[in-house]
Amino acid sequence: MLNPIKIGLLGLGTVGGGVVNVLQRNAREISRRAGRDIQVTHASVRDLNKSRLCNTEDIVLTEQPMSLVNNPEIDVVVELIGGTTRARDLVLKAIANGKHVVTANKALIALHGNEIFDEAQKQGVIVAFEAAVAGGIPIIKTIREGLSGNEIEWLAGIINGTTNFILTEMREKGRAFDDVLIEAQELGYAESDPTFDIEGVDAAHKLTILAAIAFGVPLNFEATYTEGITRIEPIDVEYAEQFGYRIKHLGFARRTAQGVEMRVHPALVPEGRLLANVDGVMNAVLVYGDAVGPTLHYGAGAGSEPTASAVVADLVDVVRSLTVDPENRVPHLAFQPDTITKNQRFLGIEDIQSAYYLRMEADDLPGVLAHVASILSESGISIEAVSQKEPRTGETQVNIVLLTHRVQEKLLNEAIVRIEALPDIRGEIMRIRLESLSQ
Repeated sequence: MLNPIKIGLLGLGTVGGGVVNVLQRNAREISRRAGRDIQVTHASVRDLNKSRLCNTEDIVLTEQPMSLVNNPEIDVVVELIGGTTRARDLVLKAIANGKHVVTANKALIALHGNEIFDEAQKQGVIVAFEAAVAGGIPIIKTIREGLSGNEIEWLAGIINGTTNFILTEMREKGRAFDDVLIEAQELGYAESDPTFDIEGVDAAHKLTILAAIAFGVPLNFEATYTEGITRIEPIDVEYAEQFGYRIKHLGFARRTAQGVEMRVHPALVPEGRLLANVDGVMNAVLVYGDAVGPTLHYGAGAGSEPTASAVVADLVDVVRSLTVDPENRVPHLAFQPDTITKNQRFLGIEDIQSAYYLRMEADDLPGVLAHVASILSESGISIEAVSQKEPRTGETQVNIVLLTHRVQEKLLNEAIVRIEALPDIRGEIMRIRLESLSQ
């Protein structure tokens, strides 16, 4: 058999420890698949004295990651430190040194992937990033290779486990957002600073990557509309259930004649759809191809060994491709680099079309609903369903909840401004997009 491939890990935390454990435990099977042994020989860590999740007896540890990147003995660098500044420098240096790279860093790819892939192409090396999206679900490989005979029309995904856990708890137990967030932090699902999760940034990084490989467009994080779940209240979850929907935090991308839309936001999903029944910290991505139709990909979106599974799969792919001429390898972003649509138009959120859930607090007076319906009608917006409950004893306001048919968001925004100006409407209108997830 050929000499082992030597791996240098940048980071030996939760995922890094999982990578070592999977490589050691499944060494024989991995070698049979790859055609040669894959061994972690070096790893960079923050603290040499910290206890590890894995056996490091045969691994050289260092606190100097750049020394690992510059080590001529290492064939493949696996970047697991996160962030975008230091990670970018290390990855670009590894590429310049002619080393292949595997990363689980979704922010790095979403923000700097165009530059990184250009440099990798010049050097004839591979940058693999399966673990950057949806943890252990092989969604990158599925879209890039398994569905390569299709024109991908759209995709939608639950791609952040923290927000899915919070919304699941709110639905199943009627809990408030803030209470569930605290529990998510205690369970380790959310960071001490959960902003990237609950404000949708993490999901937007992932959606940016999925859209690029699905549609053959450049990575463009700035074009991804991003909205979190902090405004969702238990009453919205309750009303959604009454109408036959569940609220999910979705990443949604579609190719249209007008341009590509990329958006991350809460959405009402019909309760019968498979995505509506993905609960807890699990992830799922629904991909619609013109030939295959809808395909659903479900699994663990995070965790030590689920993410390590994707990293090791990338390592196997890299090893298999070592003898393949660089021009004949699977392209980083699925499409040959010279066919990427550089001048692609991306739609702003006001340009998209959707159906909507609207909840407003109004004075309990005759004619208020009629005034609201009149404004919507004048804006070309038709109502699909409406609910207005009697006010509780002693209260003088009532919730009016509407579901609309599909309309351009710009028109809805104009109508909302007019409705909020009505003297009998109190405060801001709660608006959640509705996605049927059909063709």
